Amino acid sequence: MPGTVRVAVIQDCPVPFDLEGTIARVEHLTEKAAASEARLIVFPEAFVSGYPKGLDFGARVGMRSPQGREVFRRYFDSAIALDSGECSRLGAAARKAKAHLVIGVMERDGGTLYCTVLFFGPDGVLLGKHRKLMPTAMERLIWGFGDGSTLTVLDTPVGKLGAVICWENYMPLLRTAMYAKGVQIYCAPTADDRDTWVPTMQHVALEGRCFVLSACQYLTRGDCPDDYDAIQGNDPKTVLMRGGSCIVSPLGQLLAGPDFSGPAILTADLDLGDIARGKYDLDVTGHYARPDVFRLHVNERPMIAVSNSVGANPDPFAE
Repeated sequence: MPGTVRVAVIQDCPVPFDLEGTIARVEHLTEKAAASEARLIVFPEAFVSGYPKGLDFGARVGMRSPQGREVFRRYFDSAIALDSGECSRLGAAARKAKAHLVIGVMERDGGTLYCTVLFFGPDGVLLGKHRKLMPTAMERLIWGFGDGSTLTVLDTPVGKLGAVICWENYMPLLRTAMYAKGVQIYCAPTADDRDTWVPTMQHVALEGRCFVLSACQYLTRGDCPDDYDAIQGNDPKTVLMRGGSCIVSPLGQLLAGPDFSGPAILTADLDLGDIARGKYDLDVTGHYARPDVFRLHVNERPMIAVSNSVGANPDPFAE
C-alpha cells in the first residue's frame, strides 16, 4: 500500500442532454485534474449526461404526458452504453491522465437507465461498476434498480476503492457491506447539496475508518438547454446544484471543502496509514462487531428477468 496518494474531486457540471459535449468536458476536466498529479479523480453522480434536477418528466399519478415522454427520450439518448465509443473515450481520458477515474454516469442497458458509477484504471481499462441500488423518490420513475452484484470494491495500487451513490449512503446495511469488503477510499458521488450532507460524509468516514471523497455538481439554469423546463424557473443565474464537495479523513476531519462557491477541483494528499490508525479503536466489521448478536446477509447474485438455459432446467431462485 502506498504511503500517500494525491486525489482530486471534480465539482462542475456536464452539458445536460448532450453526450458528445459532456464527454468532451470530462476529457478537459480530467486533464485539468491530472495537472495536480492526482492518482485518483472522482466525478459527481450522473455526470454523463446530467442529473435532471427540477424536471418532472410529465408525470402525475395515473398519467404521463407526451411531452414528458419526449423529455425522457432525449435523456435516454444522452445516456452511455458500456460497449460504446463514448465509454472508450472515458477510458482514454483516464489513460492520458495516468490516474484512476471514478465517474457517475447514466448507463443505458436495453430500454432501462441506471444511475451507475464506472471505475477506470490508469491504463484506461474499465475495472468495474456500481449501479445505484435504490433510486430516491422521483428518480424511481426514470432509473432502474441495481442489485447486489455490483457492490464493487476494487483492490488497486491506490488502495481498496469503492463507491456508494448519494442517498445510498443513508442505507446502513449497504455501508456495512462496503466496510466488510475493506473499502479504504470510499467515493460518494452525489446530487445532494444541502448543509446536512457534509456531516453525513464525516459520519461515514468515522464509522468506516476510511477516506471519503464526495463529488457534487455545480449547475446553474444557464448551463442547461433553453427548453429545460425546471420548476426553479428560467433565470440563467439560478443555481440548481451548489456543490458542497469534500474530502474527509478516517477520523472525520475535512481535508478539502466543502466548497459552495462554484466550479472547483478539490485535491488532498491521503496518508493511507491513517486508516490503520483509525481502526485501532473502531473496526465495525472486525473487533468492534458483535456477530453473536448482529449478522448481515448480502445477496450478490445478479437478478436478471430472463434466464435462458439448454438441457437441464435449474431453479433460478435456488440458493
